Amino acid sequence: MPQFVEIIFRSIILLVILFFMTKSLGKKQLSQLSIFDYLTGIVLGGIVALHSFDTRLKFSHGLIAMVIWYVIPLAIEFVVLKNKAFRDFMQGKGTIFIQDGKIIEKNLRKERFSADDLLLQLRQNNIFHLSDVEFAVLEPSGVLSVLPKRESQPLTPKMVQLHVHTKKEPITIIMDGEILKDALNEITFSKNWLHHELEKLHVQIRDVFLGQIDEDGKLTIQLYDYEKDVPKQDDRQLLLATLQKCQIDIERFAIYSNNERSRRMYELNSMKLQETIEKIEPYLMD
Repeated sequence: MPQFVEIIFRSIILLVILFFMTKSLGKKQLSQLSIFDYLTGIVLGGIVALHSFDTRLKFSHGLIAMVIWYVIPLAIEFVVLKNKAFRDFMQGKGTIFIQDGKIIEKNLRKERFSADDLLLQLRQNNIFHLSDVEFAVLEPSGVLSVLPKRESQPLTPKMVQLHVHTKKEPITIIMDGEILKDALNEITFSKNWLHHELEKLHVQIRDVFLGQIDEDGKLTIQLYDYEKDVPKQDDRQLLLATLQKCQIDIERFAIYSNNERSRRMYELNSMKLQETIEKIEPYLMD
């Protein structure tokens, strides 16, 4: 076998093995890797590079080395999950930089942080005044977690004892110019309804890069041509879409109801709502 062919063969095989090994070791982001995880990645990459280009080295030896550096991190991760002391040793613990609004200078020196470094990390947390910080800790990953003082925290409904309803995430029903059938079936809307909505916006399916529908039945689309404005639905069209969604929901309740009396009630009200929609639709579409 020619040497260049052998190098190609070894590189592809080792790269595929490295990919699946790395994938199975976990989904931590680079900033969340422990020191040992970081070293493992360097060593595995070095083994692959060395045994890919140096044909004098036995291919089997490279595989054995990779297996060893694959098994050891798995074993360590298992022990880390079971033993807190070992976890603290391997992954480290957080270092408190600010407590009760006061900077702990000895901890800054311990982690080789200057005042400028601390201020930089605070700015990255959208905090520009040191007096706004109640607590700050440097995580083992190197990220600074900051708790602002209560008076400096953004106002939330909970603070004013205001009850808010939970809002479901929008469902993507169009992607890359194609309808996602499973997502559309999940919200019990039909293709005909979707085509009808797009016709009102004078848009073709193939022109839509991304399309989503929220819990109120409002369709939002983004076209491939970002410079082209999408006509917005007015309040009447939104009202019609909401009524149609309610009718579909009531119809679905009737289908899945096990109580005969409830099923008849749902069917009756679904028919009444459908008749109402048919009567007012010409006025809402005018």
